[in-house]
Amino acid sequence: MQIIDAQVHIWGADTPQRPWPKRQAAHRPVPLGKDELLREMDAAGVHAAILVPPSWEGERNDLALEAVRQHPDRFAVMGRLNTEAPGAAAQLETWKSQPGMLGLRMALLYAPWQLPLLTEGKLDWFWPVAERLDIPLMVLTAHSLIHYFEKIIARHPGLRIVMDHCALTPHTIDEEAFRDLDKLLALARLPNVMVKVSALQCHTSEAYPYPTLQQHIRRVYDAFGPKRMFWGSDLSRLPCTYRQCVTTFTEEIPWLSNTDKELIMGRALSNWLRWKPAEIVTK
Repeated sequence: MQIIDAQVHIWGADTPQRPWPKRQAAHRPVPLGKDELLREMDAAGVHAAILVPPSWEGERNDLALEAVRQHPDRFAVMGRLNTEAPGAAAQLETWKSQPGMLGLRMALLYAPWQLPLLTEGKLDWFWPVAERLDIPLMVLTAHSLIHYFEKIIARHPGLRIVMDHCALTPHTIDEEAFRDLDKLLALARLPNVMVKVSALQCHTSEAYPYPTLQQHIRRVYDAFGPKRMFWGSDLSRLPCTYRQCVTTFTEEIPWLSNTDKELIMGRALSNWLRWKPAEIVTK
């Protein structure tokens, strides 16, 4: 089985030469770089990973693209774009011409620089262009904002969107985290919407192997099916080991068939992104 992680951040230190915009703190005080990530992937049995540049570094993709240049069989990028910057529309036209750049990751949550993009129509120019150019989108949002995306997708049925982390509200756990999961599941009627079953261990107080969490995964599975579910870790904030994040799905959910596991753990994501990393032997 080829395992592809749908989301990992790598980043550099906040320095005068490469300053952060100070919008939020990083997942951990020591940056996670590509070399450490490769060691973690090999130890956990992960063949490849999608690099998602983190928001605390601002709208920059340089480290992720350099990692792809050095390791094109292990990494690809869902990059960040400042959609309000001058020239953003022109950038979008040539977005996928950057080697290793597969699409865009968008954070559309409650922050004052994010929420107006949804509520004030500031992305109205963006959606039809992304649809026309067939640019895959990974979206970080919350259950309470799902209705905005229902309207967007109704207007642009050709958009290809994956809802990150099951659209769970950041920093919520257990019942609070999954209380409005039905709002996400309602999107399953739209065939161009996928779901990322990533970082779920961050939303439970349970210990491995997360029996209650598996019940929520079953609800997502029943709604979307394995061809529309992408496993991911968000490694830098995991409360468990990388290997446990993998085996939560590969060893601990008895109702998943081998075909289900192959799809959820990488093949479905590979098909959606039209990216075929070379399979390698991992430890």
